[in-house]
Amino acid sequence: MRIVSLLASGTEIVCALGAGDSLVGRSHECDNPEWVKSLPRCSEPAFDATVPSKAIDAEVGRRIRAGEPLYVIHTELIRELNPDVIIAQEHCEVCAVTPGDVDQSCTIHGARVVSLMASTLDDVFGGIAKIASAIDVEDRGRALVECERKRLDAVRARVAGKRRPSVVVLEWVDPAYAMGNWGPELVEAAGGQLVLGHPGELSFGMASEKVREADPEYLIIAPCGFDLDRTIREAAVLKDHAWWRELRAVREGKVALADGNMFFNRSGMTVTPTAEMIAEILHGENFGTAMQGARWVWL
Repeated sequence: MRIVSLLASGTEIVCALGAGDSLVGRSHECDNPEWVKSLPRCSEPAFDATVPSKAIDAEVGRRIRAGEPLYVIHTELIRELNPDVIIAQEHCEVCAVTPGDVDQSCTIHGARVVSLMASTLDDVFGGIAKIASAIDVEDRGRALVECERKRLDAVRARVAGKRRPSVVVLEWVDPAYAMGNWGPELVEAAGGQLVLGHPGELSFGMASEKVREADPEYLIIAPCGFDLDRTIREAAVLKDHAWWRELRAVREGKVALADGNMFFNRSGMTVTPTAEMIAEILHGENFGTAMQGARWVWL
C-alpha cells in the first residue's frame, strides 16, 4: 500500500492506524508526527502565507472570487510516487487541498482518492473509519475510534458538576472568526459554555465588536493554520481595538493563546487532546502532561 496524504489530519490518522510506513508523500501542512516532515512535499500554498492575517484573508477572498487556486499540487511528483490511495478533504476549500485541487493526472493505475468531510465529532470519527477501510485495517479503525470516544468521555467525567464558564474561541483575528464545526462540541465536553458559534456549522466572520458584546469569561485565540508563536504575534492586533481592555476576560487575565494549527482547527488525532486543553484552560484540569507553556499560554 502506497499512500499520499494531502491533509494533515489524514496523515495523523494513517499513522495512528499503524500504517505510517505506507506513506510516500505529504502536504506542506503535514507535521504530526514529526518524522512525516521527511516525506516528499506534494503541495504548497499558492501565495505568501507569511503575511499578516488581514492580508491573508484579503488574498484568499480575491482568489476565490477570481477562481484562482489556493494551493499548488505537485502532480508530477505524485505521479512518480505512484500511490494507491490519495487523501484529501472536501469540507473547506480554504483550509486544505480538496479533491477538486487534485489533478486527474495524479490518479495512477486507478489510485483511490479518499475525501474526508468533518462538520461534527461523529464526522471526525467517521473519517478515521473511512481511511481504515480504504487501507484495509477496519478493525484497527474501530478500536481507534472507541479509544478516542472513551478519552472524550473521561474529559466530560472530570468536569461534570463544575460551573460552566462562558467562552469565545476565535479561529481568526483580523477579521474575527468564531469557531464552528466540531469545535463547539469540544468546548461542551470540556465544561464550557460557548457563546459564539454553533455545533456542526461553519466558522463565521463577524465584526470584532461581537466579541465585546458577548463579553465571555474566557477568550481562547487559536487561528486556523497558526502555531503558538504565530498566534502570539497575530493576536497583538486585537489590542488595537478601543474596547479590548473593557473585556472581562482581559481584565481578569483569562485570555488564552493556543496552537490552532495542530489542535483546534485539525480534524484528526488531536481532536481529543484539544478538549483536554480546553479543560485545562477553563478548569485547571490536567490529563497527563500539562499543555500550558508548550501548546497554549495566557496572554
